[in-house]
Amino acid sequence: VRLHPDHAPGRYVVVEVEDSGCGMDKETLDRIFEPFFTTKDVGQGTGLGLATVYGIMKQNQGFITVYSEPGMGALFRFYLPAWTGGGEVMTLEPSPDDTPRPGHETILLVEDEPAILDMIRKMLERDGYTVLAANRPDHAIRLAEEHPCPIDLLMTDVIMPAMNGRDLAAAMLAFAPGLRCLFMSGYTADVIGHHGVLEKGVHFIQKPFSRKELNLKLRELFDKKD
Repeated sequence: VRLHPDHAPGRYVVVEVEDSGCGMDKETLDRIFEPFFTTKDVGQGTGLGLATVYGIMKQNQGFITVYSEPGMGALFRFYLPAWTGGGEVMTLEPSPDDTPRPGHETILLVEDEPAILDMIRKMLERDGYTVLAANRPDHAIRLAEEHPCPIDLLMTDVIMPAMNGRDLAAAMLAFAPGLRCLFMSGYTADVIGHHGVLEKGVHFIQKPFSRKELNLKLRELFDKKD
């Protein structure tokens, strides 16, 4: 805490991640948690990976230390407050509002990470939605053009290779006027909007989200009066 005065003293659990790669100089170290900062070539990285990790740690009252030198790899230490409660697990009866409301609409889901794409697809299908899943924006556009029935909503990641979610939505709206859109990202809407990728007032859900959170967000979109 002496080195991190904005964090409370107490017991922490630490997770260490170390590699033997090329390492980083001080100028790079000073910027690694900045959203959209990356040392990778255009099209190979978004700069949101470590920014997302940093955001998750802050949300859970944790902090990160990093040690690295050129040619010496890097050592990350993740400090999370230790649980000080008892060993009993409290079981809560779900309230009526906690019960997912089934849907029937068709959703075009676009996410470039295969594992996340599959997980969200399963969430949606369990709640009754018809899902068209694509891991690339161009694939999503082709699916939409070939699908015989109307698509009710585009649910897309904001930052993707080749085309971002905003541009994909614009392309879709060109031939599907009135299409509802839900954007998702691992970082907050404020950060995404600050960099001009997402306009104010659009519908947004931050990853990671639960099935319940997603269900509530979708019903909010589908059930409101146009």
